[in-house]
Amino acid sequence: MPHSFGYRARTRDMFSRPFRTKGMIKLSTYMTTYKRGDYVDIKCNPAQHKGMPHKGFHGRTGIVYNVTKRAVGVKVNKYVVAGGKILEKRINVRVEHVIPSKCRLGHIERVKKNDEIKKAVKAGKMEKQNLKRTPVMPRQAYTVKLSEPETIQPIPYSNML
Repeated sequence: MPHSFGYRARTRDMFSRPFRTKGMIKLSTYMTTYKRGDYVDIKCNPAQHKGMPHKGFHGRTGIVYNVTKRAVGVKVNKYVVAGGKILEKRINVRVEHVIPSKCRLGHIERVKKNDEIKKAVKAGKMEKQNLKRTPVMPRQAYTVKLSEPETIQPIPYSNML
């Protein structure tokens, strides 16, 4: 059989929707507002063929740089094997193929918490503390206490049929 290198080659699972989510696109997809600077995940929706990005961008996270009536412009990093470079690509994608990213939620939450701690320290309600993230240290060493070892012997075979 000939080996194809088409535009949608090897996308059988990539461009198929999960079980019980096939069919019409939810209205919340169209109601989501995007602003410049927002982080978005590119996730192709096969129900809408228009404005679909190339399969190489599926699953990537990018930053919105342009918003139009039905689409958003997204800046995405792409690794080029030939030169070993990471290039910034600007692609225009319809809103059906984009979802808001949760990649910054942990960072934003941590910044808010740190700001609250700083305000409390300034007001004199809390003691000053280190707000930097620290790696989890290895657990302390310990010795395992064992009781007397138990000797096990096989049961002799008996043919009782």
